[in-house]
Amino acid sequence: MGVSWIGVVGGAGVLALLFAFVATGKINAFKVENDRINELSGIIQKGAMAFLYREYKALVPFVLLVAALLAFKINVPNAVCFVSGALCSALTGYVGMRVATKSNGKTAYGASQGMNSALRIAFTGGSVMGMTVVGVGILGIVGMYVLYGDANVIASFGFGASSIALFARVGGGIYTKAADVGADLVGKVEAGIPEDDPRNPAVIADNVGDNVGDIAGMGADLFESYVNSIIAAMAVGALLFGVAGVAYPLFLAAIGIVASILGTFFVRVKEGGDPQFALRMGLISTGLFMILGAFFVTRWIFDDLTLFWAVVGGVASGVIIGYITEIYTSSSYGSVKEIANASNTGAATNILAGIGVGMKSTGWPVLFICAATLVGVHFGGLYGIACAAVGMLAITGMALSVDAYGPIADNAGGIAEMSGLPHEVRNITDKLDAVGNTTAAIGKGLAIGSAALTALALFVAYAQAVKLDTIDLKDPKVMVGLFIGGLLPFLFSALSIQAVGRAAQKMIDEVRRQFREIPGIMEGTGKPEYERCVDISTAAALREMVIPGLMAVVVPVVVGLILGAEALGGLLGGSIVTGVMMAIFMANAGGAWDNAKKYIEEGHHGGKGTPAHAAAVVGDTVGDPFKDTAGPSLNILIKLMSVVALVLAPLFS
Repeated sequence: MGVSWIGVVGGAGVLALLFAFVATGKINAFKVENDRINELSGIIQKGAMAFLYREYKALVPFVLLVAALLAFKINVPNAVCFVSGALCSALTGYVGMRVATKSNGKTAYGASQGMNSALRIAFTGGSVMGMTVVGVGILGIVGMYVLYGDANVIASFGFGASSIALFARVGGGIYTKAADVGADLVGKVEAGIPEDDPRNPAVIADNVGDNVGDIAGMGADLFESYVNSIIAAMAVGALLFGVAGVAYPLFLAAIGIVASILGTFFVRVKEGGDPQFALRMGLISTGLFMILGAFFVTRWIFDDLTLFWAVVGGVASGVIIGYITEIYTSSSYGSVKEIANASNTGAATNILAGIGVGMKSTGWPVLFICAATLVGVHFGGLYGIACAAVGMLAITGMALSVDAYGPIADNAGGIAEMSGLPHEVRNITDKLDAVGNTTAAIGKGLAIGSAALTALALFVAYAQAVKLDTIDLKDPKVMVGLFIGGLLPFLFSALSIQAVGRAAQKMIDEVRRQFREIPGIMEGTGKPEYERCVDISTAAALREMVIPGLMAVVVPVVVGLILGAEALGGLLGGSIVTGVMMAIFMANAGGAWDNAKKYIEEGHHGGKGTPAHAAAVVGDTVGDPFKDTAGPSLNILIKLMSVVALVLAPLFS
């Protein structure tokens, strides 16, 4: 293969960024002729960007310290790749959130023109995030490969991306859920006012949190999954097939970009139609285009279709896991209705039903992860597993577009409520928001499934780097590593959930204080102090994200240095198994609790203001840190520990 293939792959990255640029232009061109909507959208954008700036500023010392250690202990190229990965991750979060916070008010205003207009704006805003992630990701990898020509060195690019992603996910999750829990428990349950009511002091912090958690956080999450799957496949492929093994995963990623762009044309809905069906068609069509393109590229590079079936296994598993997630988290199916029915007898039965649904939901996704792994091994050995992960994540452009649509629609509903738009407009935004909860769950399902395969691929690359052919379970050090690895997802989740609880307590106290002390707040004549609630969420997020984030980096290094490379392999294996189970359980339980609440709010089981609704709100607040803080952070945890082990492998050999 000639050098020209690098230009073709880079061209796909440029195409993705051009698409994001055009989509941004469409968002900017849509004018909102409502001063109140523009004012609220501006407040949310200002709060979200201020938090992102403070978060990135807090991460600068960490990035510089790790880069210095890499330069001193490994080499300078690894340090350069690490910083580049961190900067690229931060850039995607900045661009995606800036456009998303412009799209929310425009979606609310678009809803006054009908369902299709609102869906088109929200999805277009989300597509900027999706295409920016894949465009910057593939250009970053290509740039580092052109610079250093070594797939193992580029692993540090993934290390940088993973580090930023974990802090962004944990910090953003703590921010958004502290505000959400405080707003719901005091506003809905105690004060009896609607969701997103402007009288609620936490309502602005809640809407800001939707962006920092589900736009910047999710974008950083899938960015690091995307680049790490490609890097792991490049590292394994370089040893087996040389340049062809390096080029193949990059070409798969390039095809995924084209497939995602083509898939956007299938996201259309007629008035009165089902927006969820439209988004599902976009995802399915993207998967089919991806498979078609992989067929021709595999045949061209290898003159053989064996690896093609490994890729098909990855793509198919990703789409199926997304669909299974929808079954467990959408109110169109039985699981959510079961939780809603359990709410009739109180919060305890609601929570028990939600935990049961979440645990049960791990079964099929794990089996399909196993199937993708076995298909990958059968058709391509260890390289096949890595290619299956790339296949699953190649459709990230579309998957993240669908996912980022959700918080935009959620913000649009809040702005519609606070702006006093007509009831029929709120009905449209509510429907888009309910669909957004399901699409967010689908995105989390894809992220978790791909995390398992990516972590396995990184584990294979690590084993190659330290020449680890087998792991001896009779070795006590290996068993210790296995137990520590299995423990970490539980400890990490506990720290994240308790952080949300502490921040939510402060938020609840502040909202209660304002209701009690500000004259006329319930009558609408007194103005809530929104800034106080924003400050509480911001301070808590920046303070509480430090220990969970550092744990993912420090523990693998300590185990590797003290117990050795084989024990570290045990740690990675233990963390992958328990981390994947916990992540699926918490993400799906939280999504199901949320949609059970919305199902009741639509009029079932008595509707809003009933004991069943109050119980469902309690269940939803328990599910909030499950699905938006701890659960989605776990898939970053297992990949970050794997990539740390890979980058620092020379120290453990």
